[in-house]
Amino acid sequence: MSIRNLDKLLNPASVAVAGASDRPGSVGTTVWQQLLGAGFAGPVYAINRHHEQLNGQPVYARAEDLPSAPDLAVICTPPDSVAGLITEFGRRGTRAAIVMTAGLTSAQRSAMLEAARPWLLRVLGPNCLGLMSPHLRLNASFAHTDALAGEIAFISQSGALVTAMLDWAKSREIGFSHLVSLGEHADVDFGDLLDHLASDAGTRAILLYIESIEAPRKFMSAARAAARNKPVIVVKAGRAGHGVQAAASHTRAMAASDVVFDAAIRRAGMLRVDRLQELFTAAATLAHLRDSAGSVLTIMTNGGGAGVLAADAAALAKVPMHGLDDAMLARLDAKLPATWSRANPIDIIGDAPIQRYVDTLQALIDDPDSGTILFMHAPTAIVRSEDIATACAPLAGAARHRMMTCWLGGDSVIRARETFSAAGLADYETPEEAVQACAMLASYRHNQALLEQVPSASEGPPPRLADARRVIDRALAEGREMLDETEAKAVLQAYGVPVVETRAVGLEAAEVLAAAAAIGYPLALKLRSPDIVHKSDCGAVALDLADEASLLRARLAMLAQVSGAMPAARLTGFSVQSMASRPHASELIIGASVDPMFGPIVLFGEGGTAVEVLADRAIGLPPLNRVLAGDMVARTRVARRLAGYRDHAPARLDAISDVLIAVGQMAADLPELAELDINPLWADEEGVLALDARIRLDARGPAGMAHFAILPYPAELAETVDWRGEALLLRPIRPEDGPAHKAFVCKLEVEDLRLRFFSSRRELPASQQARLVQIDYAREMAFIAMRSEVDGSSTVLGVVRAVTDPDNEAAEFAIIVRSDLKGLGLGRILMDKLLRFLAAQGTRKLECDVLRENEPMLRLARHLGMEQVASLSGGGALHFRKLLHP
Repeated sequence: MSIRNLDKLLNPASVAVAGASDRPGSVGTTVWQQLLGAGFAGPVYAINRHHEQLNGQPVYARAEDLPSAPDLAVICTPPDSVAGLITEFGRRGTRAAIVMTAGLTSAQRSAMLEAARPWLLRVLGPNCLGLMSPHLRLNASFAHTDALAGEIAFISQSGALVTAMLDWAKSREIGFSHLVSLGEHADVDFGDLLDHLASDAGTRAILLYIESIEAPRKFMSAARAAARNKPVIVVKAGRAGHGVQAAASHTRAMAASDVVFDAAIRRAGMLRVDRLQELFTAAATLAHLRDSAGSVLTIMTNGGGAGVLAADAAALAKVPMHGLDDAMLARLDAKLPATWSRANPIDIIGDAPIQRYVDTLQALIDDPDSGTILFMHAPTAIVRSEDIATACAPLAGAARHRMMTCWLGGDSVIRARETFSAAGLADYETPEEAVQACAMLASYRHNQALLEQVPSASEGPPPRLADARRVIDRALAEGREMLDETEAKAVLQAYGVPVVETRAVGLEAAEVLAAAAAIGYPLALKLRSPDIVHKSDCGAVALDLADEASLLRARLAMLAQVSGAMPAARLTGFSVQSMASRPHASELIIGASVDPMFGPIVLFGEGGTAVEVLADRAIGLPPLNRVLAGDMVARTRVARRLAGYRDHAPARLDAISDVLIAVGQMAADLPELAELDINPLWADEEGVLALDARIRLDARGPAGMAHFAILPYPAELAETVDWRGEALLLRPIRPEDGPAHKAFVCKLEVEDLRLRFFSSRRELPASQQARLVQIDYAREMAFIAMRSEVDGSSTVLGVVRAVTDPDNEAAEFAIIVRSDLKGLGLGRILMDKLLRFLAAQGTRKLECDVLRENEPMLRLARHLGMEQVASLSGGGALHFRKLLHP
């Protein structure tokens, strides 16, 4: 990922057009005319060897002839000229280019990128529509119209959709900070632009139209960072998918690519919508109501029918409606006629005068439990809509963070709409659109909340990786891709997943009987064969065998049935399994597979033989923790059964979560794990029990940490060091460290908190605490020093952290040790760990800001050889820098 020179692309001070022309209908002519017509304030140069002048301006033959180096070059020339022009512009000093040319061959595309590399020249395209930055009056595109200036950035892989979006938005007076057509995104892609726009002060929300992602880890890292700063809203093409896949596991068959993409969007804290128009609805809603705490909806209307439509839409969208309590009913009874609805929606009756609107709205605003308020009005001949708006706007505007408005009608409510919009209120054309926006808001808040929750630690034992590897290596050495049931269960046991006792035996009756005697009745008998994937489908499973006689009958019947149905199947033996009894247990499925775009994924849902028909499943991207795993469970229908009903006690959800976490860890540790099913996994108040398991291997290693879309916890960076004769564990921080980190912060003196966080608050907000322990290992690192206590617990003594820019050019670091341990060398130990890590990562320089009165930190910075390079605004802090790789 890189944001290098993207400022030259999106905010250039000068532009050159290679291929500028006056030939009607050509791209070069169109782009040249657009640039001049938009009124761009900086120099605009034309390059064309066949012209001397265009529109009264000189035309230059080559980039080297230009009076000065343009920030941005727009290339509209034939494919075989592109690489040479990139070289010319790079040599001249240009650091960004838009290549609109289509039809580049693979070799020409590679040559273009090679030409750009020595100059760090960024390339947008090829085969793109171009871009617009309306606040600069920059239109470097061949779109059919220009854009209004605003605070929304739109990035699209489709140039045609940029023009459609532009037309739609302009008719509704919606403005943009930037519009970017990515084209073939050979260089600049979604990840780069998300990183740049995340810190762009002129962009309030980012809208994406996505067809495919080629660098999923880069995209996820940038998306997670951007979504913490501002709303990121996505439309993804291809929602319908390509149907059910043929697969060796239920997991892979049910993990359609669009479902996986949904999981990625959710994990990053973004919001997905279905249609282009919904991008703007979502953007407007989040801009107005993003910080609202309301989780319920209260509807106020002067028309019963409109209220019913809104309530129906809320029921379908699963938006909870606020129930009016006795106090609210009494207050409204005193202000409204006896015929009012006395329920939510609050129908104040069509003859309502202005004061009735004001009184009702004031009552709802005064009650924080009313949540988000939807103010709806249908025009009448009794009171003018604009007079109602004028009276209510000050009241509604003061509570705009929890107000949605819907003025039903056309010309007669235009001025009312304008009055409310001027007061900063979110406006919707129909009740259904308003409720849909409310549902979007709830989804967005939920995704954002997942970023801020600190999970409890898994209770699963540490994995026995060596045991799992022995099973897998043996199968691979034998040329097998399918583990048999006992082998699959051995792998699960190595990762702490409880399994029902199972023994693998040969085909002979004596071996079957011996295993049965050792385990005890009742039993399940399963035929083992590398050619039979779903045993129950062909009669290869017998359950509840109570004695030897029934066991022997089942064995003979199974052999006969399978031999008749699948004569070519290779039969290797039987699995004899204890017949566990958990009468109230729910049958679940937990699995793992590898998505071609986002790598390893984990699946949870209702299990059993009809699992694919039920299709009750949720997908998650590992690595997982208890919060993320719990969210997966909650997104399924079976979650309601797991919560308990009648005489069925609630299932142990933490035990289910720990299996999901373990399966995600398997996908990280075992690269050959291509597909995994645990089906059924029983779950009840006692915990979980895996009855059956299926694992398919792939020697090419499609899983493993290298293929994760989100970089897993780097456990290999942990080490034990000596500190004043005491052993300390230095390791990367992880989300489960939340409670220990909070206890550490609580022991810091107020002055130390001020010096570290530039704030005098005694306790950090929960969101900031979560952010400190939930880090993206792809672009930041925090090492904690932990001491083991006599009671077996661990205590955090100090933390050092660094955040690198997307180019890995510079890392900004901060360090703090417990207030009673300062001056004992712990800070230097932590800094040594961080410096070794950054040097190995290739980070070029280290930076930090230090308050002038922070003498210990100033001494540490100088001890590290850091150089003071600047004083920050106000003179209260100093900026230090150290080159790690000069």
